[in-house]
Amino acid sequence: MTISSSTANDTAATCETRAALGRHLKSFAQGIETILADCTDASVIVTPDATYRGLGEMRGFFRRFLDSEMPEFWDAFRLGAQKVVGDVAHITWSAKPFI
Repeated sequence: MTISSSTANDTAATCETRAALGRHLKSFAQGIETILADCTDASVIVTPDATYRGLGEMRGFFRRFLDSEMPEFWDAFRLGAQKVVGDVAHITWSAKPFI
Protein backbone atom coordinates (compact mmCIF):
# COMPACT_ATOMS: atom_id res chain seq x y z
CA MET A 1 0.00 0.00 0.00
CA THR A 2 1.26 3.46 -0.82
CA ILE A 3 -0.13 6.58 0.80
CA SER A 4 0.84 9.84 -0.80
CA SER A 5 0.00 13.45 -0.30
CA SER A 6 2.40 14.72 -2.94
CA THR A 7 2.29 18.32 -3.97
CA ALA A 8 3.73 20.26 -6.86
CA ASN A 9 6.77 20.96 -4.66
CA ASP A 10 7.28 17.21 -4.06
CA THR A 11 7.07 16.56 -7.78
CA ALA A 12 9.54 19.35 -8.58
CA ALA A 13 11.94 18.06 -5.90
CA THR A 14 11.71 14.54 -7.32
CA CYS A 15 12.46 15.80 -10.82
CA GLU A 16 15.43 17.83 -9.58
CA THR A 17 16.76 14.89 -7.56
CA ARG A 18 16.35 12.50 -10.49
CA ALA A 19 18.31 14.91 -12.71
CA ALA A 20 21.05 15.30 -10.08
CA LEU A 21 21.30 11.51 -9.72
CA GLY A 22 21.70 11.17 -13.48
CA ARG A 23 24.49 13.75 -13.53
CA HIS A 24 26.12 12.06 -10.55
CA LEU A 25 26.11 8.62 -12.16
CA LYS A 26 27.62 9.98 -15.39
CA SER A 27 30.37 11.95 -13.62
CA PHE A 28 32.64 9.21 -12.26
CA ALA A 29 35.11 9.41 -15.15
CA GLN A 30 35.41 13.17 -14.60
CA GLY A 31 36.67 13.10 -11.02
CA ILE A 32 35.59 13.80 -7.48
CA GLU A 33 34.74 17.49 -7.86
CA THR A 34 32.35 16.70 -10.71
CA ILE A 35 30.82 13.84 -8.72
CA LEU A 36 30.17 16.26 -5.85
CA ALA A 37 29.01 19.20 -8.00
CA ASP A 38 25.35 18.86 -6.94
CA CYS A 39 26.17 18.20 -3.27
CA THR A 40 26.32 20.57 -0.30
CA ASP A 41 27.39 20.31 3.32
CA ALA A 42 23.81 19.16 4.00
CA SER A 43 24.13 16.20 1.59
CA VAL A 44 24.30 12.65 2.93
CA ILE A 45 25.36 9.31 1.43
CA VAL A 46 24.15 6.20 3.21
CA THR A 47 25.93 2.92 2.44
CA PRO A 48 25.55 -0.48 4.07
CA ASP A 49 28.76 0.19 6.02
CA ALA A 50 28.58 3.87 6.99
CA THR A 51 26.86 7.22 6.60
CA TYR A 52 28.83 10.13 5.13
CA ARG A 53 27.64 13.65 5.92
CA GLY A 54 28.76 16.80 4.19
CA LEU A 55 31.26 17.48 1.44
CA GLY A 56 34.35 16.58 3.48
CA GLU A 57 33.20 13.08 4.43
CA MET A 58 31.71 12.47 1.00
CA ARG A 59 34.93 13.63 -0.74
CA GLY A 60 36.92 11.18 1.40
CA PHE A 61 34.49 8.36 0.63
CA PHE A 62 34.69 8.91 -3.13
CA ARG A 63 38.48 9.39 -3.05
CA ARG A 64 38.93 6.03 -1.30
CA PHE A 65 36.39 4.39 -3.60
CA LEU A 66 37.93 5.68 -6.83
CA ASP A 67 41.51 5.03 -5.72
CA SER A 68 40.74 1.41 -4.86
CA GLU A 69 38.95 0.35 -8.05
CA MET A 70 40.66 -1.20 -11.07
CA PRO A 71 39.62 -0.24 -14.60
CA GLU A 72 37.90 -3.63 -14.99
CA PHE A 73 35.53 -2.64 -12.19
CA TRP A 74 33.80 -0.14 -14.47
CA ASP A 75 33.26 -2.77 -17.17
CA ALA A 76 31.53 -4.94 -14.56
CA PHE A 77 29.47 -2.09 -13.05
CA ARG A 78 25.72 -2.64 -13.37
CA LEU A 79 23.08 -0.28 -12.07
CA GLY A 80 20.16 -2.04 -10.38
CA ALA A 81 17.16 -0.36 -8.85
CA GLN A 82 16.68 3.41 -8.81
CA LYS A 83 14.09 5.10 -6.63
CA VAL A 84 13.66 8.85 -6.21
CA VAL A 85 11.16 10.44 -3.84
CA GLY A 86 11.41 14.16 -3.16
CA ASP A 87 15.00 14.99 -2.36
CA VAL A 88 16.01 11.37 -1.61
CA ALA A 89 17.55 9.03 -4.18
CA HIS A 90 18.29 5.35 -3.58
CA ILE A 91 20.16 3.06 -5.96
CA THR A 92 21.43 -0.49 -5.93
CA TRP A 93 24.33 -1.62 -8.04
CA SER A 94 26.77 -4.46 -8.51
CA ALA A 95 30.20 -5.02 -10.04
CA LYS A 96 30.83 -8.75 -9.91
CA PRO A 97 33.28 -10.19 -9.04
CA PHE A 98 34.68 -7.01 -7.47
CA ILE A 99 31.80 -6.23 -5.13
